[in-house]
Amino acid sequence: MAIELNVNGRSYSVDTDPGTSLLTVLRDHLGLTGSKYGCGEGECGACTVLINGNSRRSCITPVGHVHRQKVTTIEGLERAGKLHPVQQAFLDADAYQCAYCTAGMIVTTVALLDSNPHPTDAQIAEFLGGNICRCGTYPRILAAVRLAERALAQGGAR
Repeated sequence: MAIELNVNGRSYSVDTDPGTSLLTVLRDHLGLTGSKYGCGEGECGACTVLINGNSRRSCITPVGHVHRQKVTTIEGLERAGKLHPVQQAFLDADAYQCAYCTAGMIVTTVALLDSNPHPTDAQIAEFLGGNICRCGTYPRILAAVRLAERALAQGGAR
């Protein structure tokens, strides 16, 4: 069955079973490998993408459920060669070690700051709570969220 997708502003038609995971389609059919396979159960957050602006785990999302919806991956955040302010903040705060979780953390942070531009530390921890950093760089991740918050408040390019 052909599934019509809008990924990072581009239209795709993918001939696959509607039950195939969105992560599999992104990585294996479209070559978008920024979203990572971690647990395969939606628990670690490494595969997080935005679906219509909401963070979702692509490893447990059947591709048939996103037919004609707007999907944004980590690759779709930059614009005209300029990193999204959240991506830049994660670099500036050195908020990663092995970086396996980073794409999911960044995408989830984008969703957080889009819905709540000035979250408390507790709100950040709750929102990012489903994203696991095996290296334990949580203090630097919090610092990156705060940097991104300030950059976006100052009109950082989106």
